[in-house]
Amino acid sequence: MKTDYQIVDCKDKSRQLAKFLAENGQVLMPMVELIENAQMSVHQLMTDLGRATLEAVLQISAAGVAGENHQGKTGGEVVRHGRQSGTVSLKDRKVRVERPRLRKRSGGAGAEVEVPAYEAMKTDDSLGEQVFKVMMRGVSTRNYKEILVDACDAVGVSKSSISREFVEASAKTYEELLERRFEKTDLLVLYIDGIVISGHSILVAIGVDAAGYKHVLGIHEGASENATVVKALLSDLVERGVKPGVKRLFVIDGSKALRAGIDAVYGADNPVQRCRLHKERNVLDYLPDEQKDYARLTMRAAFTLEAAKGERRLETLAKQYDKEYPGAAGSLREGMAEMFTVNGLGVPSSLRRSLVSTNIIESPNSGIRMRTRRVTEWDGGKMILRWVAASLVSAEEKFRRVSGYKDLWMLASALERNEQKNLHSKEEDRALAA
Repeated sequence: MKTDYQIVDCKDKSRQLAKFLAENGQVLMPMVELIENAQMSVHQLMTDLGRATLEAVLQISAAGVAGENHQGKTGGEVVRHGRQSGTVSLKDRKVRVERPRLRKRSGGAGAEVEVPAYEAMKTDDSLGEQVFKVMMRGVSTRNYKEILVDACDAVGVSKSSISREFVEASAKTYEELLERRFEKTDLLVLYIDGIVISGHSILVAIGVDAAGYKHVLGIHEGASENATVVKALLSDLVERGVKPGVKRLFVIDGSKALRAGIDAVYGADNPVQRCRLHKERNVLDYLPDEQKDYARLTMRAAFTLEAAKGERRLETLAKQYDKEYPGAAGSLREGMAEMFTVNGLGVPSSLRRSLVSTNIIESPNSGIRMRTRRVTEWDGGKMILRWVAASLVSAEEKFRRVSGYKDLWMLASALERNEQKNLHSKEEDRALAA
């Protein structure tokens, strides 16, 4: 039997399918009821049946208000008035649809009658949140539409629209980060390190509480070598509840300005551990390739010893380099005592590994670089701060507790935190008695 074929474009095909589904509406009636009662996700419906189904649902919903469309028969109070284009917002895109237009027969002001299903669909305003999540996965604005499910005549959100959505979402995240309060958070350790993006240095602070949970504390534009930037970041932390007067362990990248800032804002009695990975890289930069493995292994072995023994071992290594590699020798001696601060606190090896480097910041910094590698044009420091803040907050959702967190009580004891709490309690009691 010969079959006649008709070639139609996507729009005609969609209209024909919509007409068929509307004429056989009993199949879709449960969906219509669910949508009108806001019990069914429009995104799910789009995924299952496509735009044609959406238009069919709109036709059925309109028929529930204006009755069936029978040519030559007079309808009721509400009548059909042609069609008009509309837009339905899904979780990952906007889709253009043709929707029935309804009006009251009497006409005049306020004669327009909304289609219930269309009104329900318009209430899905999750586009900004979805765009934010997609951007945090490292998808650039120009590639955003490529990840969307294909659908005939689907209108992918434009690059500029996505950019606006992300600017708003990331700006809000940045503001919320700067407003976080920490009066009720018992922070034992503060890690401070920086990241450079497109020539802009950003200083990052992350804290670890007594239970081992990590908290993004704040960020500030500028390098750790800049004393003004360091004091601004630390002073901001003080304003938001990370008060001085309580001993904490500071883990830093080795900057002299950062060390001086800690003394100025929090006092010189706080123990400071310099990042061993930073020190290792600095020393190796002064050595030829054939010397690097020996130096690396010697340094790592020395770091496992008691503080005094470890320092003596590094001093011996520095003397070996005094003549041929004075830069390496000088780097080894610079801040040597603070390379062994954690060793002197007597915490077990299970916890020590988490306290001797700024890896806690380096890891999310890697995520920042991954998410920003597609950005080719930066519009100044504010844009970079927004991206860094958004990336850090996104990474924070997946933070795990530090390794060895069960032994943090030993660090608290070494920091004399129990004695400090008892002292504060006695002072409060005396104040109340007075």
